[in-house]
Amino acid sequence: MKMLVTGATGKLGTKVVEALLKTVPAEQLAVSVRNTEKAEGFRARGIEVRQGDFDHPETLDTAFAGIDRLLLISADGDNETRIRQHANAVAAAERAGVKFIAYTSLANAKESKNLFAPTHQATEEAIVKTGIPYSFLRNNWYLENEIPSIQGVLAGAPWVTSAGNGKVGWAPQQDYAEAAAVVLSGTGHENTIYELSGKALTQEELVASLGTILGKEIPVQQVDDAAYAEIMKGAGLPDFLIPMLVDIQRSIREGTLDVESHDFEKLIGRPATPIIEALTQMVNGISTTK
Repeated sequence: MKMLVTGATGKLGTKVVEALLKTVPAEQLAVSVRNTEKAEGFRARGIEVRQGDFDHPETLDTAFAGIDRLLLISADGDNETRIRQHANAVAAAERAGVKFIAYTSLANAKESKNLFAPTHQATEEAIVKTGIPYSFLRNNWYLENEIPSIQGVLAGAPWVTSAGNGKVGWAPQQDYAEAAAVVLSGTGHENTIYELSGKALTQEELVASLGTILGKEIPVQQVDDAAYAEIMKGAGLPDFLIPMLVDIQRSIREGTLDVESHDFEKLIGRPATPIIEALTQMVNGISTTK
């Protein structure tokens, strides 16, 4: 049985490989990465490192050869780019005779109006069409996405948002990684969908938890989308990024990440890490890297 993780040198991918190594012999694992030099640490531990680039399908034929179980970690980029890249990966998996595909999707992907949903809808559909048994890991929002805002608060800034009362099922990447490792290495996950969400919280509730950790009251500045864009521009963020950040706030405001689920318990035997605990780890991590 040979398992392969794509994008294994990314933040989530690295955590998945580490989680797999706790239960799976290194010789059963392979990783597919664009830059093999970044994966030397994996190679040194006995994991097979393969070069694979979603923009070059011929490299994926080699990367996926002889693989039984594949974890396809969604790529970065705009929807159009990701849809094309994921289609290349799914087609290569089919050509290689892969027997199972796990895919990191998005909360409530099929019905979602989230700005990132089109990528995941198209990829889920492409996987189903192959007839290969699958598991869709519909990940909610990584708590790590909030690190820039947390860093701002630590520097004395308010928490700025245009997300209104929209709720998010935040969880740390470690939780999502452990769930993915269970599905990739386990049995009985064929043709399943897991909604992986922490407890749904508003921005105010998240910030209140952060304030408890820091021992101070953190002001929450609720603004409209136009003001949010101006504030982000004033903070020095690049122009090309600002429309996406505004769309993320809109998607949250419209409830696209307000998903309640107990699927973490099904996979990792516990709910998502409590928000106070996860934020404490994050704040400590930011403090130690200063």
